[in-house]
Amino acid sequence: MRFFKLLFILLVMLVGAAFAVMNAENVNLNYYFGSTVLPLSVVLVGAVCFGAVLGMLAGLGGLASLKRENASLRREARLASQEVQNLRTMPIKDD
Repeated sequence: MRFFKLLFILLVMLVGAAFAVMNAENVNLNYYFGSTVLPLSVVLVGAVCFGAVLGMLAGLGGLASLKRENASLRREARLASQEVQNLRTMPIKDD
């Protein structure tokens, strides 16, 4: 399994190197505070990384909500289990 991970990492690095060579032209990157000249491959990788970070941040709100709901449901299940256990141990009263 370790061999396949190493092979996969090597393949990704080769594809990345080929991508960088094919997109080596310089582009002018304008942003709010100025501008700079960078290789196109660097700009594209930066944009993908920035998008991935924004996507992860957007998903954190939903994840936090699910964690709260999960904790609440576990608490309710624990209380219900305790109640069932208490009912099982109660003596039966005949009227």
